[in-house]
Amino acid sequence: MKLTGAQILIKMIKEQGVDTIFGYPGGAVIDIYDELENHNDLRHILVRHEQAAVHMADAYARAKGGVGVALVTSGPGATNTITGIASAYMDSIPVVIFTGQVPTALIGNDAFQEVDIVGITRPCTKHNYLVKDIKKLAKIINDAFYIATSGRPGPVLVDLPKDIMAATIEFEDPGKAKLRSYKPTYDPNKKQLAKVVKLIKKAKKPVIFAGGGVVLSKASPELTQLARTTQMPVTASLMGLGAFPGSDPLWMGMPGMHGTYRANMAVTNCDLMISAGVRFDDRVTGRTDKFAAGATIVQIDIDPTSIHKNVEATCPIVGDCKISLALLNELLAKEDPEEINGSTMNRQEWIDQIAQWKATSPQRFTQGPDVIKPQFVIDTLHELAGPNAIITTEVGQNQMWTAQYYHFDHPNHFITSGGLGVMGFGLPAAIGAKAACPDQTVVCVAGDGSIQMNSQELMTAIAADLPVKIVILNNRYLGMVRQWQELFYDKRYASTNMEMTPDFVKLAQAYGATGLKTDKPEDVASILKEGLNLPGTVIMEFLVEREELVYPMVPAGGAINEMLLV
Repeated sequence: MKLTGAQILIKMIKEQGVDTIFGYPGGAVIDIYDELENHNDLRHILVRHEQAAVHMADAYARAKGGVGVALVTSGPGATNTITGIASAYMDSIPVVIFTGQVPTALIGNDAFQEVDIVGITRPCTKHNYLVKDIKKLAKIINDAFYIATSGRPGPVLVDLPKDIMAATIEFEDPGKAKLRSYKPTYDPNKKQLAKVVKLIKKAKKPVIFAGGGVVLSKASPELTQLARTTQMPVTASLMGLGAFPGSDPLWMGMPGMHGTYRANMAVTNCDLMISAGVRFDDRVTGRTDKFAAGATIVQIDIDPTSIHKNVEATCPIVGDCKISLALLNELLAKEDPEEINGSTMNRQEWIDQIAQWKATSPQRFTQGPDVIKPQFVIDTLHELAGPNAIITTEVGQNQMWTAQYYHFDHPNHFITSGGLGVMGFGLPAAIGAKAACPDQTVVCVAGDGSIQMNSQELMTAIAADLPVKIVILNNRYLGMVRQWQELFYDKRYASTNMEMTPDFVKLAQAYGATGLKTDKPEDVASILKEGLNLPGTVIMEFLVEREELVYPMVPAGGAINEMLLV
């Protein structure tokens, strides 16, 4: 069977189970787009900017628990994807990006819309390919999906020269992907797990610290079982929110720069930390020499390079989180329940201490009659949208308030740009999540600054019939930078005042969406209720307290128990 390169590409993508592609056409990929017209079972969502295509693919992968695919043209089409690729790389999200390239004979000749996208993206992809031979195309595509989704996931880029896509060859099935030099370790060392059981039995002040790796490996049930069996309190990084139910009594909230008082104090004072799927990011640890300084640290991670990278692990375990936690639960099931849940050593004192920290400095705000508090909007949104909604965020204060006041009970229901912190992520991410889960409510929480980074994707939501809800917390500032300027730069608000903002209601209407707006606290619930229930895409704009701060806050260079409190 003779096939063109474009036909081989589409065939192999479909064999990977892909049903949705986010993309933007151009001359270098025109053969691929021509072939796409023959495949009604492969949905193409036309974005308005290539950066958004990768953000959508990223969120699609998270919401669906699979892989996301983006397709763009050469030159600026390819370079526009880099922010999205870097964000997916930092957060370990499986995305495969196909970029067009000039014909192979012109590579290196400064041809029209030519860039070395393989060279440019080498630092921010798990792996990348330039296809130089059509005979290798099918295998490269198979390998790309395998690399993106196996081990520690991540983005893989495949660069496709135009002549390779137009060429014809007798197709041969490459078979299952197999790379001799790449063999991730999934099964942990059982002797190390036996050590963990002994550590749990000995611990008086233990904590579990869950990260994005728990969500990615679908290990939330195993983590929840571990916590409830051992009665260990749980905290989670920004990427790990939802890995453990936010409504559970053992939940302490998020740790770190804007973490809860009780979580930061528990981490500082614990004698055992079982971490799973976390890389100990600087926003979590603060001063590493003060982070869980008196604790024995167990680190479970599928990526051996993450072990000891930022924090020294006492008991390292290289392996898949789901497999490792399941095996640990099996070992614990053979033990005396009173020995592993602390009954024999009065671990209740530790639980009581955490409760006291919560009572001393709870996460709180006071909503008065005059000005809307942004926390009140998120708190009300949580009441109305509930735990089954998928929430995406932009980056900044809106992101932190969502992490603090929206309580996530399920994995893959909080989608945000964690490591790279991309403004402009939330709206395209909401569209990608809605494409993955069309029957679920998807809400993007945004700031007035960040929503303007990719607001053109409103047209994508309308055109693709992917209705999303957008909550804008409008303080007419670049809020998080302004917060730092207030606290540490004598209120010199250099280039953070954004009083000149568009009329978001009219902007919504211009794209064919619905716009709602209020500055009155008594209208918050009714606006949210109306917006969530209206058909189609809706912008709900709330004019909030301009100089509201995110608390707690750990100043740069401080230890996480050195918090600025309300």
